[in-house]
Amino acid sequence: MTISEKILAYASGEEYVKPGDIVEAKVDMAMINEITGPLAIQMFKRIGLEKVWDNQRIVLVLDHQVPADSVRSAELHKIMRAFAKEQNIPYLYDVGNGGICHQVMVERGHVRPGELIVGADSHTCTYGALGAFATGIGSTEMAAVFATGKIWLKVPSTIKINVSGAFRELVTPKDLILHIIGKVGADGATYKAIEFAGPTISEMDISGRLTLCNMAVEMGAKTGIIEPDEKTIQYVRERTDKQFKIFKSDRDAAYEKTLEFNVDDLEPMVACPHSVDNVRPVKDVEGVEIDQAFLGSCTNGRLEDLELAARILRGRRVNKGVRMIVTPASSEVYLQALRRGLLEVFVEAGAYVCNPTCGACFGGHMGLLAAGEVCISSSNRNFIGRMGSPEAKIYLASPATVAASAVEGKIIDPRRFMGR
Repeated sequence: MTISEKILAYASGEEYVKPGDIVEAKVDMAMINEITGPLAIQMFKRIGLEKVWDNQRIVLVLDHQVPADSVRSAELHKIMRAFAKEQNIPYLYDVGNGGICHQVMVERGHVRPGELIVGADSHTCTYGALGAFATGIGSTEMAAVFATGKIWLKVPSTIKINVSGAFRELVTPKDLILHIIGKVGADGATYKAIEFAGPTISEMDISGRLTLCNMAVEMGAKTGIIEPDEKTIQYVRERTDKQFKIFKSDRDAAYEKTLEFNVDDLEPMVACPHSVDNVRPVKDVEGVEIDQAFLGSCTNGRLEDLELAARILRGRRVNKGVRMIVTPASSEVYLQALRRGLLEVFVEAGAYVCNPTCGACFGGHMGLLAAGEVCISSSNRNFIGRMGSPEAKIYLASPATVAASAVEGKIIDPRRFMGR
């Protein structure tokens, strides 16, 4: 079996499962945020139960519209706080103590290898970077998980993506995943498990692996996953003392197909409007003028991303006419960036540093785009209307490309800043 099949077999008490099987699996952790959570809470109450199945296995995060930007969002926050209190749920990450849900889940020790984790958010697949089977589900489905601690799942077939080679300077895992999505297509892996493997993945740090798995859903995948190794185990053990079980794919595991990618000659990539699979090398779209540059999100708002952008911004200024918005992915990342002087670099360059929040990424809070405006973003989606006006245009790129473009005032290959 593959690692995904092994985790689902273990969670459902089966010795063996295969793609297409329907399993009733026990959930290890369940997460909601204030956009999807209130509906799940409402539906749970309609079921008529007084208590959730396990208050130690539920995580509530306020992250999308934080702090509240309207009475409506304040009411949603209130519902989340009241539910945490009513159910005595210890893991409520409120304003000022958390950040973007997917970053909070991994850095606060709520994700462990071998677990089945569900979240009422499509980018829950991020957690596969730590060797868990993690997937997004709907709010009403989450209500059933709150009641029973179980979920019905169809076992997905697995596409294995082997990656070899070494990244050149200022070429990143974000460029790799954009390249992969461009080749596979936005619907090329619908309801599949994407298993990333190969020497390049082994060399990659946890931050890069999180970026890859985060965007697996942009190919339609049910999850993205990477076999846990020593880097994984060290990362997890630094954050939790709970026990976990390691699963790895068998050598004779059956894959739907295996795709090979090499990064030796990979260039900085960009996903052009209005689809994540409309991918080209940055050099092909150089010169497109921008109004906004966004650095942040659950894809690329980690410390490593901020450090990379700061390398380019240090001693430079954001171009006149461009606004640059920086949102660290969590309070922990914010503090680390503060202590390392990165926030000072951003502010001195003319960027606007915001609190940890989903913010501009989903067009619900801070940094929205007006009609006709162009944004280059380190986030994960560039759908029509994603960041504000349906008449705006969004280009997705790495933190290096975002920072370089902010300085230049137009999309540019960040490698042009090497040695400058």
